Amino acid sequence: MGWQQTNSLRTTYLNNDMTSLTQDLVQLIRQKPVTHDDLKKATLFLLDAVANGTAGKNSVAGNILSRWARAQGDDSGRHAFLFSALAHIQEMDDLHRSSVTHPGCVVVPAALAVGLREMSSGHEILMSILHGYEAMCRIGMAVGNSHYRIWHNTSTCGPYGSAMAAATLNHLTHAQSVHALGNAGTQSSGFWQFNQTGAMSKHLHAGRAAEAGVIATDLAKLDFTGPTHILEGSQGFFMGACPDAMPEVVLKNPLDPWKLTLTSMKPWPSCRHTHAAIDAALALHQKIDGQRMKRVKVSVYQTALDVCNQPNPLTDYQAKFSLHHCVAAALSYGEIDFSSFDEYHRERLAGLRDRVTVTVEEPYSSAYPDHYWGANVTVTMDDGIVLEEVRYACKGDPEAALTDDEIMAKAAMLMNQGGMEQASAKTLINAILKLVDNHVEAETFEKLFLTQ
Repeated sequence: MGWQQTNSLRTTYLNNDMTSLTQDLVQLIRQKPVTHDDLKKATLFLLDAVANGTAGKNSVAGNILSRWARAQGDDSGRHAFLFSALAHIQEMDDLHRSSVTHPGCVVVPAALAVGLREMSSGHEILMSILHGYEAMCRIGMAVGNSHYRIWHNTSTCGPYGSAMAAATLNHLTHAQSVHALGNAGTQSSGFWQFNQTGAMSKHLHAGRAAEAGVIATDLAKLDFTGPTHILEGSQGFFMGACPDAMPEVVLKNPLDPWKLTLTSMKPWPSCRHTHAAIDAALALHQKIDGQRMKRVKVSVYQTALDVCNQPNPLTDYQAKFSLHHCVAAALSYGEIDFSSFDEYHRERLAGLRDRVTVTVEEPYSSAYPDHYWGANVTVTMDDGIVLEEVRYACKGDPEAALTDDEIMAKAAMLMNQGGMEQASAKTLINAILKLVDNHVEAETFEKLFLTQ
C-alpha cells in the first residue's frame, strides 16, 4: 500500500482545517534561529550560484537562453528564470544530498531578482536564501526515492524554495506565504526523459522552478490564493508524484542546522553522482604512474547507475553524466575540467572507457541518499596488481568542505569561463562577501549581476 492509504500524519492534517504541512513549514522556517555564521555561509553559496550563472552564458544552451531573454520584457520573473537556467548549465552548482536537489541554482536567482527589485539589504537577501534552501530541501527530503526515478527533484521541489525566498523579501504575511508556496507547488514539473538524448531541458527545469516561485509570491502579495494542502492533499504533490513520500520528514528536527549549511559544493563540472568515483580515481592516478590498466571496476549506488550509465557518451553533456567517462578521464589525466568532456577527449578515452564496468554494491546502495553518496574504484593493472580507492564523502561535501579560498578560486574560474574580466570578477566576489555585514547594499552589484 502507498503512503496515501496508510499515513496517519496525512489524515491528521486533512481532518484539521486549522493547519497544513505548508503552514507549519513556513512557521518552522520563520522561527528558526539564525547566527552570523549562518549568514556568512549563505554568502558563499550566493557567490557560488552567481559564478555558475555567469559561466553558464558561455555555452550553446546559454547563448540560446540569453538571446531569448533579450527579446522578453524586463521583469523579475524573467531575471529569475534566465539566471536560474544559466546557473544549472555547467554542472558545477551546489547539491543537497538528502533531498537530491540543487537549491542554489533555483533559490539564489529568485532571491536576487526580487531583492534587487525591492532594494533589499544584504542581510535580507541572505535571510531569504536560508529560508529558500530550507523549504526546498525539507520538501525534497520527503518525496521518497521513487519520485527521483521519473521526476527531477530540483525542478519539482524548487518552486517551494524560490517562493519561500521571495515571500521573505516581499514581507508576506503567514497566510500569504502559504498561498505563495501552494501556487508555486502546483507548478511543479520536470521529467528525466531529456537525459536519454542529452537535451537542454534540465536548464529549463531550474529556470521554471525559480520563475514559478517569484510569480506565485507576487500574486500572493495581491491576495491571490493557493492550495493550503498542496503537499499532503488528496490531489496534491505527494499523492500525484511521490508514491513512497515521507511527509513527516518535512517538519522533522526543526532545530537542526540550516539545510544550506549541509549542502555540498561541486569542484568538478559533472553530475554529482559521478563525484565520489572521480575523487577515488584522481587518487588512483597518482599510484598508476602511466602503467596500462587492464580493467576498471566502479561500485556505486543504484541511482548513480540509473542517472550516469553512459558507456559511450556522444556529446559533452552526456559525458558529464557518464561514470565510465568521468572515471576514465580522472584516471588518465589526474584532473577534471571543462575540456575533459569534449569530442577530442571522448574519442581519446574510448578505449579505457570500454574497460570500465559499473556495478551497484553495498555499503553505497543503502547509504544513499541520507548518509553519503559513495563509490569504490578498483583498477587491475596488466601485471595483475590491484589498486583500490574508496570514498564515502567526496570533495565539497560538508565533511570535506571546500575552503573559503577554494570557493573564491572556483568563483573566479567560473566568472572567467563566462567572459568576465578579472577585475570585474574580483569586484563582484568582494561585494557578495561583504553582504554578510551589510557593508554593501544589494544594488551596488546590480549591474554586474544583470550582465545576462
